[in-house]
Parts: sequence; structure tokens; C-alpha cells
Amino acid sequence: MIALGTLISFLLDLIERNKESHFFAGMITSIVITIFVWEGNNQIDHFLEKKLPWIKAPGKRAMVHLPFSMVFSTAAIYFPMLVFNRFICEHSGEKQNSFMISSLVIGVLVSFVIISVEFSLQFFGYWRKSLVEVEKYKAESLQAQLQNLKDQVNPHFLFNNLSVLSSLVYINQDKAVDFINQLSKVYRYVLDNKDNELVPLDTELAFIRSYTYLFKIRFDENIEFKFDISESCGQLLIPPMALQILVENVIKHNEISSEKPLKVWITAFEDELEVKNKFQPRSNPEPLSNTGLKNICERYKHFTDRKVVVSKTETMFDVKIPLLAS
Repeated sequence: MIALGTLISFLLDLIERNKESHFFAGMITSIVITIFVWEGNNQIDHFLEKKLPWIKAPGKRAMVHLPFSMVFSTAAIYFPMLVFNRFICEHSGEKQNSFMISSLVIGVLVSFVIISVEFSLQFFGYWRKSLVEVEKYKAESLQAQLQNLKDQVNPHFLFNNLSVLSSLVYINQDKAVDFINQLSKVYRYVLDNKDNELVPLDTELAFIRSYTYLFKIRFDENIEFKFDISESCGQLLIPPMALQILVENVIKHNEISSEKPLKVWITAFEDELEVKNKFQPRSNPEPLSNTGLKNICERYKHFTDRKVVVSKTETMFDVKIPLLAS
């Protein structure tokens, strides 16, 4: 800022070639004005960044920022120069006008160049940041999709269901056929949606009904799923397999037996989905990694600022996740 103010002072002195001018006082004045204009434009930039962030409205930001800064810069140059000419330099009327015009033209041009450079740096900075975030999101999304696939197509899940199926074949062949159909729907959904970022809630629910059917056959009357879904929520969006992760966590961490039957409530109203269950931890609990919930939270960060809400009491465990508009 000091160097720029000094340079502007030299330019004005060369243009005016005024022997009566006070060069040192003019240079100090030029430096002070430069600092004031520079810092003032920084404050304008910080203020507008809160009201009109570049990343959200770049066109509107430029249309507001540029004239606002130019008006401020013109005023910040004009009034101090007016004081300088009147009390220090004491130019005659004609020379005063000429000196003021030269000062304003050079000052405004320099301000325009600085503001343009600042616009470019900020724009390309946010553009570069957005590219980094996109690549980061792609990596996290692929990791989440892979984790979902692992969670679904894992040996324990398949082994348990094949064990149930082998028993059904001898006991009830019609139910065995139905079981196979539901199992195939589960795997079909996983394969069809492994590349999707969001799916309608109705699609996820169709899948989860097949998924919970398998547990219902496996645990019989020892588990109960209750659905209460508002019709208005059907076309709202949800990350694929997010609901499955929540149901899987319920099965994984709670005791299910004739002595302790498990109840699970799946409800959706307005823009929120809730999965709630009786909290009855196993006598030999699995280590709590919270991988599933972390997976869901990370995926939601890319679509909304709304949070996944987890609450726990001595008798209930409750998770609420946002439903997103298309």
C-alpha cells in the first residue's frame, strides 16, 4: 500500500509538473488515501461476503460489489484531495481542477484494477475450492457406496438368510418361494442404486419392506416393524440404503427373543424420517463403531445443512434423518 501510494504520487507529479507543489506532503497524502481506499474496500468485501457470498451468487455479487466499491473509492479519493488542495498545496482554481481530475482518474483507475484483480482471485479461488470439494465428495461417495455394498452383500447376511431358506424349503415351500423373491428384490435394489446419490422415499421403502420381511421370517413373532408414512413424503429424497443402515443397526445391537421381542417404528411426516426402537442391548454386545451413522451423516453433509439427530434413553433409541426436496 505504501509503495502504491508513493507510485501514484510520482505519477501525479509527473503529469502536473507543478513546481509549487509540496511533494513530500503530497506523497504522504497519497499513501494515506491508498491505505484508506484499500482497507475500506476490504471491509466492503467482508460485509458483502456475509450477505452475498461469491459461491452462491457470483453474478449478483459482482453487480453490487463493483459499483459500491467504485463509489466508495471515488469519495475516499475526492474529499481528502479537496482538503489537500485547499489547505496544503493551494493551487489556483484552474490548476486545482486539473489536479483533482488527474487525482481522481488515476485513483479510480488504480482502484478499478485492484478490485478487478481481487474479483478474479476470489472467483478462481472459490472455483478451485469447489473443484477440490467435488473430487473429495466423489471419493467419499464412492467409499460410502462401497461400504453400503459391503454391508449388504456380506457373508453373515447371506449365510443367515440361506439358513432360513433351507429350513423353509422343507417346512413351507410357498413361503420359501416368497422368501427367495424378497431376497432377490433386496439384492436387485442394491445393484440398481449403488451409483445413485438420492432416491425417492417410496423406492427406499419398497426395498426396506422386502428387507424387513427377511428378518420377520427369521425372527417370527419376536420382531415387529410398524410403518407410519405420510403420503406427502413419498417423493421426497433420501440417500439409498440410509434407512437400511438404521434398521441393520437396530438388529445388530438389540436382543431379539421370545422373552424380549423387539419393536421398531418407522415413521415419516413432513420432511423428516424417524426410526425408533425399544432399547434392549444384547448380553454379548458387538463393539460400537458407529460406522453406519457416520456414513449417513457424511452423505447428508453434501446435500443439506440439516443434521441427523440421534437420541437415546434407558428404554428407547431414536434416529431422525432429513427428507430432501427434489
